[in-house]
Amino acid sequence: MKKIIIIHYSLLIAALLLCGTVFAKDQSIAYVDLQYILHNLPQYESANDQLTLISKRWQKEIDALQEEVRVLTTNYQTEQIFLSEAMRAQREEEILRKENEVLELKRKYFGADGELYKKREALLKPIQDDIYNAIQELADENRYDIVKDRSADPGLLYMSNKLDISDQVLRKLGAK
Repeated sequence: MKKIIIIHYSLLIAALLLCGTVFAKDQSIAYVDLQYILHNLPQYESANDQLTLISKRWQKEIDALQEEVRVLTTNYQTEQIFLSEAMRAQREEEILRKENEVLELKRKYFGADGELYKKREALLKPIQDDIYNAIQELADENRYDIVKDRSADPGLLYMSNKLDISDQVLRKLGAK
């Protein structure tokens, strides 16, 4: 009896695998290279330039505060032996306050939910949405079942160029 059940399960599994193979052959697949698309969109390059400028400005602000901490620390180390216990504690507290200010500013600008993240989201989300919509329109027009990003697929060893619709996406977005 157990052998009959095992045989039935084996037949069922074989039938499912065969059906999966038949259905997989009917799927139409296309690929895009999102990195290529992004780097060929002027609005993406403009957004990236804005983010770079903002990032550099904020980094200069942080660097200036870090320089203040360095100067305070150097002065404290030089004058430490001449200071009273109360003055030492006051200077150490001032240095710690400045160091915490630097850390807080780094977190505010560059942290996981910081200003740079929010700015990047505001500038790049509309571009990403446009790309997604263009891909979806092309997939609907050409009846692609699956559109994969070849730049994000490390397991992809070979792909025929005729499956790459990146240039079509760029044309749909109005880029060269």
